[in-house]
Amino acid sequence: MRHPKIGCLFFFDMKEFGLIGYPLTHSFSPAYFQHKFDVEGIAAIYKAFAIKQIDEYRELLLSHPDLSGLNVTIPYKQAVMPLLDELDNAAAAIGAVNCISINEGSAKGYNTDYIGFKQSLTPLLQPHHTHALVLGSGGASKAVVYALQQLGIEYKIVSRANGDISYSDLSRDIISNHHLIINTTPLGMHPDIEQHPLIPYEHLTPQHLLYDLIYNPEETLFLRKAKERGAQIKNGYEMLVLQAEESWKIWNS
Repeated sequence: MRHPKIGCLFFFDMKEFGLIGYPLTHSFSPAYFQHKFDVEGIAAIYKAFAIKQIDEYRELLLSHPDLSGLNVTIPYKQAVMPLLDELDNAAAAIGAVNCISINEGSAKGYNTDYIGFKQSLTPLLQPHHTHALVLGSGGASKAVVYALQQLGIEYKIVSRANGDISYSDLSRDIISNHHLIINTTPLGMHPDIEQHPLIPYEHLTPQHLLYDLIYNPEETLFLRKAKERGAQIKNGYEMLVLQAEESWKIWNS
């Protein structure tokens, strides 16, 4: 669909950006980008748009004609795709969008999650990190899988419904043969910090690297349980910063 610019005449060039998702009570992007704009003297504002259903996306574009870009978070990374005019090759291959560029009324979808994940994971990889378990099968999982494919790491998706294996299949042998485990689910995210993916943590070793895409809290129960077994851990904050900077590059390209 095309998104006509409806507008007023301004005497200065104030760009508008935002984040769509629901709920957005503890979102990273608004504070991060507004700080960036303030520090760098950029004439722009960034807003959080908590839309309860994806159909509100069309109305949002019409009511905010100066939008130049959007980030997309849970639960719309896949649902927004049919509403866009164009998809970047990576976003189309992944099947999820977390960044939208709006130019002259046309919206193009990108995926910067996979870039942030790949760049933050690569320095931690050791020769024995050849097989991974990806917990979850949503939009974030798709970006992680795409990055793993680029890195030549074999993987299995663990999910209650749409995975290669279920959580009940996670035996000692499977954990022993998969030294990289990535949580892409929201389990353990603030405020539900006592939740965690149901994996057999007792089989983890110092050879394991556990990566949680969650950044709030800084150390989830998933990561804490892994650290208690001597495993290396990584949260999702660096990934968020890297994907945000990649979004900014796209919006200004």
